[in-house]
Amino acid sequence: MKAVIMAGGFGTRLRPLSLNIPKPMVFAAGKPMMEHIVKLLKQHGFVDMISLLYFQADDITDYFGTGSKFGVKMSYKMAAADYGTAGSVKNAEEFLDDRFLVISGDVLTDFDLKAAIDFHESKKAKATMVLTRVENPLQFGVVITDDEGRITRFLEKPTWGQVFSDTVNTGIYIIEPEVLESIPAKTEYDFSKDLFPGMLERGEPLYGFVAPGYWRDVGNLDEYARAHQDILDGKVKVDISGNILEKDGAKIWADKNVHIEENVEFKGTVILGNGTNVADGARIYNSVIGAKCKIGQGASLTRTVVWDDVEMGANAVSNEAIICSRSKIGAGAHINENAIISEDCEIGNGATVKANVKVWPDKKVEAGAILSSSLVWGETWNRALFYDAKVSGIGNTELTPEFAAKLGAAYGAYLGKNSNVLCCRDAGLSSRMINRAVNCGLLSAGINVSDLQMLPIPVLRYELRYGTSSGGFHVRRSPFDEKVIDIIFFDGDGIDIPESKSKSIERLFLREDFRRAQVNETGRIDYPQRVIDNYRQAFLKAIDTDVIKSMNYKIVLDYSYGGACDIFPSILGALGIETVSLNAYQDPERQFQTRAKIDERLSQLSSIVKSLNAHMGFMINTGAEKLDVVDERGRYVSPDKLLLLVTSLYLQMNKVKSIAVPVAASMGVERIASEYGVKVHRTRNDHLSMMEAFHKKGVDFVGGTRGGFIFPGFQLGADAMFALVKILELIARSKTPLGRIRGEWERLSMVKEQVACGWNKKGQVMRNLISYTDKHERQLIDGIRLVEDDTSLLVWPDRKQAYFHLTAESLDESRAREKINEFREKIKEWQN
Repeated sequence: MKAVIMAGGFGTRLRPLSLNIPKPMVFAAGKPMMEHIVKLLKQHGFVDMISLLYFQADDITDYFGTGSKFGVKMSYKMAAADYGTAGSVKNAEEFLDDRFLVISGDVLTDFDLKAAIDFHESKKAKATMVLTRVENPLQFGVVITDDEGRITRFLEKPTWGQVFSDTVNTGIYIIEPEVLESIPAKTEYDFSKDLFPGMLERGEPLYGFVAPGYWRDVGNLDEYARAHQDILDGKVKVDISGNILEKDGAKIWADKNVHIEENVEFKGTVILGNGTNVADGARIYNSVIGAKCKIGQGASLTRTVVWDDVEMGANAVSNEAIICSRSKIGAGAHINENAIISEDCEIGNGATVKANVKVWPDKKVEAGAILSSSLVWGETWNRALFYDAKVSGIGNTELTPEFAAKLGAAYGAYLGKNSNVLCCRDAGLSSRMINRAVNCGLLSAGINVSDLQMLPIPVLRYELRYGTSSGGFHVRRSPFDEKVIDIIFFDGDGIDIPESKSKSIERLFLREDFRRAQVNETGRIDYPQRVIDNYRQAFLKAIDTDVIKSMNYKIVLDYSYGGACDIFPSILGALGIETVSLNAYQDPERQFQTRAKIDERLSQLSSIVKSLNAHMGFMINTGAEKLDVVDERGRYVSPDKLLLLVTSLYLQMNKVKSIAVPVAASMGVERIASEYGVKVHRTRNDHLSMMEAFHKKGVDFVGGTRGGFIFPGFQLGADAMFALVKILELIARSKTPLGRIRGEWERLSMVKEQVACGWNKKGQVMRNLISYTDKHERQLIDGIRLVEDDTSLLVWPDRKQAYFHLTAESLDESRAREKINEFREKIKEWQN
């Protein structure tokens, strides 16, 4: 049986470790990661191997050669282009005339591969995915199997709401040769995105084997550091060269020709490579040191990974760092936590490299210097960059001007020279600073910028949809945390930037070596003048102005100190709507509001509506995307009920085929839709999914559960100003005030609760939840939604905080509470 080693990855997230070598050749415990894979395969009887190459292939072929020095036969297949995972294997089809195993050359694992093969044979499977269980499944393909191990569902790199299990795809597959017939030749084709979904759809025998043992995808620098600590802690069985020495309770793996002088202090587990010298008084704790290294007198290394041919000067200190081959660390130098010293660098005597700094290859840090940022463009970002379409951080601490300029340059590199970007911001001084910094980065990448200055998000969306720009962004003070600044990115059509594009920008940002424009290619910046007029004219054309004017509306409107106050009054005036305005000026210091303060303002809004005998009251959020509503009697209408009321009005007054709502929406939506023969699509609980339903599925109306609506004819995203006027238009056409709308859905009772759950237990809880509800009618859209007669239950993990949301709804409130109680206790139980 042959083994196929996937060895063509770029290793972008491992940069700068993988700048000069391919990812499979990055060192792990003194050997290339791929060597550990080759030895694991040989241990399980594989002696005929083929490596699939693409990026920096010579490094791999030079090291492994024919495979003879490792006791195997090694062949190679070079791809002419990036064919994807399955397409790369198809490219080597002439070598694969029998059952074969596929494994990545850049993972760390000690799985029992023979047990996986035995399982595959016993099930007569066409393909078997080797699975494992992890605490955080977000970066992997989540897989669900039945009791026999047959795969029933999987999802590649889900959000938390789509994490139906903590069981994930390891990228190790056992495949029958006829499966290759389903893969197109010379075409980008992926196992998880293309091949396996097709097999599942055709009902072919696709199985999953949950393997015991250790597995880690060494996909980024944090995982690389953790993998080494796992090796030192004995959590994974790998081949370590040398003999074990015991000294003062420490375990030392010493290879040939290692020389240790007197008074060296060891703690924990230490690996010393061939020919390494450790001088008198050195202190080494839980570290890996490669071959032919020189550790100077009194030097100190703690949880550090050192590659080959490195020199550490006397009294040099390294804490939780990575130091690559042929680098020299001067006497008394300090290398701090999470710092990376790439190959062939020189850190001068007494120099300090601060935490999280990356020094790229062939760089020199002068003696005594203090290096506080990366030598390429700026400081690193140590977690996922994007959350949905947004980059957020504490202003001037995490999200600094330097960071923003680098982000702008990465965004510009993604879009390409001479593209045009639209931007706007709120009134905050910090927002203006970050906006200008992002623009500087864009200009440096040769991007032209049209700065709309202080305008709310809906205006930017409109300009993008009907203009020619390639994308846009909005900078604001976060409405949820007064210390945080958000940068929200938009695609060229005005919808939130999709994850595939945000990930591409993130990869460029992390690579740090993206293209900059030549000095004569620098972009230009301009300030368009007629943006508000264009928005206003299109807005009024999309509204039945006569029917609204006929009502002589009087409303109370709270602008929440946001940008809508500079645009909306003229539109309301043109529609003959008498408006009592509250908080109608931009004040960035007041745009963040606690829940208690918002409730206080809603109470004030209600009182004013009643005292003035107004038709309605509205509160527009600071970004002008969401509405809170008070009806003609001064009663606050919750977002869940508002969705039902607006849906009822819209279907009553329009011919509609289909609508979309989030999975968290009330069952009342289906009850209303059934009266008009309208199909309901449920989406994930995020704005992008709502926009995609409107844009790609062609639904006629989208209603949200947080006060956001998408009506046809104007925007592709939520616009609170337009939604407000459309609601008034619907009420005018139906001649029914909001507070008098009635329906069967009023009998439904909704109960909500949150249940605490640690991040490391969420996947485990979801796996048990999937198993527990296997026989129920359910929807797996964002979390798990169960529907039983007149009762529904939605369970989904929060994406930002450590808890689960439970929402139950029923005609019988006690039944809804029973469901909440049942699943609250189950979630607690499944965490143990």
